[in-house]
Amino acid sequence: MRTVPGPTDHVVVVGAGLSGLSAAMQLAGRGRAVTVVERYAFPGGRMGQADIRGYRIDTGPTVLTMPDIIEEAFAAVGASMTEHLDLVPVDPAYRATFADGSALDVQTDAEAMSAAIEAFAGPAQAAGYRRLRTWLTELYRLEFDGFIAANFESPLSLLTPQLARLAAIGGFRGWERMIGKFITDERVQRIFTFQALYAGVPPQQALAAYAVIAYMDTVAGVYFPRGGMRAVPEALATAAAAAGVEFRYGSIVTALERSGSRVTAVRTSEGDRIDCDAVVLTTELPLTYQLLGRTPRRPIAMRPAPSAVVAHVGVPAVGDRLAHHNISFGGKWAGTFDEIIRDGVLMSDPSLLVTRPTAGDPSLAPPGRDLLYVLAPTPNLEAGALDWASIGTEYARQMVATAAQRLLPGLDDDADVLEIVTPADWARQGMAAGTPFALAHTFGQTGPFRPANTVRGIDNAVLAGGSTVPGVGMPTALLSGRLAADRVTGVVSDVSPRIISSGSR
Repeated sequence: MRTVPGPTDHVVVVGAGLSGLSAAMQLAGRGRAVTVVERYAFPGGRMGQADIRGYRIDTGPTVLTMPDIIEEAFAAVGASMTEHLDLVPVDPAYRATFADGSALDVQTDAEAMSAAIEAFAGPAQAAGYRRLRTWLTELYRLEFDGFIAANFESPLSLLTPQLARLAAIGGFRGWERMIGKFITDERVQRIFTFQALYAGVPPQQALAAYAVIAYMDTVAGVYFPRGGMRAVPEALATAAAAAGVEFRYGSIVTALERSGSRVTAVRTSEGDRIDCDAVVLTTELPLTYQLLGRTPRRPIAMRPAPSAVVAHVGVPAVGDRLAHHNISFGGKWAGTFDEIIRDGVLMSDPSLLVTRPTAGDPSLAPPGRDLLYVLAPTPNLEAGALDWASIGTEYARQMVATAAQRLLPGLDDDADVLEIVTPADWARQGMAAGTPFALAHTFGQTGPFRPANTVRGIDNAVLAGGSTVPGVGMPTALLSGRLAADRVTGVVSDVSPRIISSGSR
């Protein structure tokens, strides 16, 4: 595996998102001096935060899975996750509602979910679910170490016995097609294929290998941190600082100094010059390539994932009438992907994610109120020419009204729309094509075909984050930080073992 040659005593990490925090903790635990430069006044990166009218809002991801990968980052500096972070299981993981008025609570316990599916769709579907659960678990076992958590030197790196085993169980067939081998009820199928939206590829076109995301959600389980999602980067940063990592918040990197093929220093907007032996860049790809003075050499242009509009809304407390995570599927689910990816238009029959973080921590909202996060997938700025400055506010209000109509009539009667984030807002934050989901996980943007975390012609610069390996999402962002650290120091052998769920929990 290619690693940074020469000295690596002092590493500067640009960005305190999950990938940057993970890289910093791995490097500190391996004896490197680490300085993290972050443009905001707090850690988190895409896991942003805002405090508005007594509400503590998380502006980034809302679904937390695979806490053992978070634990791995803490363990790198000899810390314990449980001493820094209070994670509670989310039960049900999701509540799915469908256009025909039916609803299904998604349980991560095998017996509970089997019983729920039998009551919802019959014993044949429940039996199919049990077989699917076994297949998803095996898929994850085969993929994790050899593909998801691995650095690649070239496509030839894929040619391993694991690749043959993955192909044998259907990993390179279609995602939707493979799920259909186990479950024939279309509604239940969606529970295990909607995650294709995270990957930015329609489930009809996505590889079954990406069904590992469904494993993470529906088998390994969903969790929530007390204090909100922001508690994760804050806890990681606290443990990193205790291990000697230096943080410089509110500081923007403006240039990299180079001598030949090495970066020798990082310059900031405050006029600081930070000497370094290596640099880990977690910035968005356009800024990364600008700082490096490099243009990627790819025969085909990179394809960004779809984007989203998010409305953060305060409402009167609803109790348990809404679950923590609620997925409202529109009747035109199959056409949703064509509309937002191919046609570049808004969904004609929206499917929505409505998260109620106050289900896990009521202190995130004023007394007597709940906080909602309403997300609708949309075209990115390359796929659709939509005037978000003109339509953003009205579209967000329509989203809230649709969610109320489907999930809890009257929910929007006293709704306080706190913040609206559109693709144009994501673009202003530097995200390519105005999408927070980075590059779509097409075959040509996966594994060794995804933008590499090493840079041709620059010996000591390494990349991390959603646009490089292994990809988009909280677990993968943390893993990308570890993979970046491996590029700096070489692979360490004492990485914590994987915890794999398959049976009842």
